[in-house]
Amino acid sequence: ELQLVESGGGSVQTGGSLKLACRGPEEAFDDVDVGWYRQYPGNECDLVSMIQRDGRPMYGDFVKGRFTISLDHGQNILYLQMNNLKPEDTAKYFCSVDGPRLLAKFPHSCRDLYGHYGQGTQVTVSP
Repeated sequence: ELQLVESGGGSVQTGGSLKLACRGPEEAFDDVDVGWYRQYPGNECDLVSMIQRDGRPMYGDFVKGRFTISLDHGQNILYLQMNNLKPEDTAKYFCSVDGPRLLAKFPHSCRDLYGHYGQGTQVTVSP
């Protein structure tokens, strides 16, 4: 099992920022799709952002320029910089390797999707 460890979650007010990090073993992020998903309290899952294996980033429509995904290959760390956070961003955020390129909400747990996932980090945004 691939060990992915997320960190950086927390509680912020509307408009605040957080930077999530996901650490993986050596070469875990090489030549694969890597990304962030989030699971809402109602147990639906969304793709937040992904770096495809060709290097192109993609973002969920709800991101609207607020988040930036980046990858430090040397340190094997995947980041998600989140700015201008809103209460609807409240969710548990999961790092993924080889997860699907979701185009719509998945009505189950993110960890039910194929691919490798960490344990997640909670983000809570208050009004």
